[in-house]
Parts: sequence; C-alpha cells; structure tokens
Amino acid sequence: MNLSWVDDFNALAATGNFSRAAEERHMTQPAFSRRIRALEEWLGAELFDRSSQPARVTEVGEWFRVAAQGLQAQVAGMPGEARAVAEATSSTLRFASTHALSFTFLPHWLRTLEAHASMGPIQLVSDVQQKCVGLLAQSEVHFMLAHAHSGVRGELDEANFLSLLVGTDQLVPVSAPDERGAPLHKLEVGNAKANVHLLGYSQVSGLGRILRTLIGPAIERLPHQYVLTAHLASVLRTMALDGRGLAWLPRLLVRDDLERGGLVVAASSEWHVDLEIRLYRNRAHAGTAREAFWAAAQASVNDGI
Repeated sequence: MNLSWVDDFNALAATGNFSRAAEERHMTQPAFSRRIRALEEWLGAELFDRSSQPARVTEVGEWFRVAAQGLQAQVAGMPGEARAVAEATSSTLRFASTHALSFTFLPHWLRTLEAHASMGPIQLVSDVQQKCVGLLAQSEVHFMLAHAHSGVRGELDEANFLSLLVGTDQLVPVSAPDERGAPLHKLEVGNAKANVHLLGYSQVSGLGRILRTLIGPAIERLPHQYVLTAHLASVLRTMALDGRGLAWLPRLLVRDDLERGGLVVAASSEWHVDLEIRLYRNRAHAGTAREAFWAAAQASVNDGI
C-alpha cells in the first residue's frame, strides 16, 4: 500500500467529487481515479459508491476512514519513537549544571563516581539555573546539578522530577581585605552610617533566589547599595576580588581565595546560608545507561562516598 493513497481517500471523502479531489491532490482526474481504484483493489472492497453524485463513502469506506486516521497518527509518531529507542540504548549522559558547580563540585564528584561504576561519554551544558531547569523539563538533558535549599521550593520540586542530595555547600558573605586584613566591605548591624556596597545576583540566578528568600528582608533593613548585579557567581567573585563590594558566594567557589587571603569573610555566621547540592532527573524511565548512573549516584550517597 502507498501511504499517499490515504490522502487521496481523504480528499475524495471530503468532497465526493473526483475532479475537485484530483485538483486538490495536484493530478489529473484519470490518474487520481486509478489511485483510488488501486487502493480499493489492495483492500479488496469498494470505498466509494460511484452510482450517486457526489460519490458516497461506503460502509467499508467509513471503517477505512477511522483506520486510516490511526495509521497516519502511528506513522507520524514513528520518528519520535525511533529517537526514543536510540536514546534509550545510547550510553551518552547529558548533563546541565550551573556554572558555579561546573567549576567546583562536578569534576571531583564525577571522578569519584567513575571509580565505582563504568560511565559512558558525557555531554555537559553549563548555564544559569533557569536555563538548566528548562533543558531538563524539555528532556534536552538527562540530569541537572544545582544548588538548592529545603526552605526554598524550585520549579523542579514537583511530582514529575526526582532529586538526590549529593553534596553540600554554603553561601558566605565575602569581601576583599583592606591593608590590615579586615573586610574592605562589611555588614555592620546597628551602624546606620555604614552603607555597604553589595554585589548581587540577577533575577534568573538560582543562588540569588535562595538568598533573596532567606535573608533578603534582613539585608533590606541595613544601609546598603547594590553597585553591581550579575547572573553568575564567578563574575561576582571576580568583582569581589577587585574590591568592588561584598558578595554572597558559594564556599566551594571561594575556598582557595579564603585560604590565600584574597577574600575574607565579611559578616558573622548568622549571615551564612547552608546549601544543598542536588542531582535532578525526570521521573520516567530514562534508559539503561541513565538508570545505571542514577543507581551509582544513589549508592555513592548511601555509602558516604
């Protein structure tokens, strides 16, 4: 059977007129009539009653109309199904990770997992959290790694997604030091004259959303001025190192800076924000390689690796 015969049938069934249907299908009437006859011969039954004008669809034709719709839907879905089969059998793992974790946590974590389980090729997209969430929600990636906080719900905290706590971090208020090693920019509660210069996160930043939710109101009660905002913690780190202001940065990102003295903690511990590092995935079965990786990640958490 030629699948284009289904379109021929639909055109004639809609009008009952061979000439008009042939014109719609961009062919001569004799050629169109031969195609309809070929379809009927293939089925072994007449689909149209030609004794009436316009031609009427027979009982078999009504059955074929329904069957053809199902056939067309099945054919239309075949490319997607083929891609899904190929995807399920592929060993490539596609990750989305926020920039900060791509630079700090992800390399060591993957190396640790690789020591305990075989792993195929990895494709990594590093971007702001909002973009990473979109990639996972649209199934463009298999896994997403991001900072989270139990007190701040995100877009992926719903039934369609699973998450696994794979590490911890902390947002720490830091500043470049002055000549005495004290913070050049410091939060001073109770000092109404201390207008601190802040380096802040933009609205699309996941870290910014956590920070604004948990300690944003407390910050607003202090004299302050935002001198720069950016999407990325790495950009705020560079500006903080340059002495431009105080920034809340992941401890994993600034650990070396704190040890070398390039940055110093600029506020007491009540201004620090504990963070989770979570691995997210879609709840649906994701294929052998992805399920094996998820199992390895779970085992590493359970074993305290």
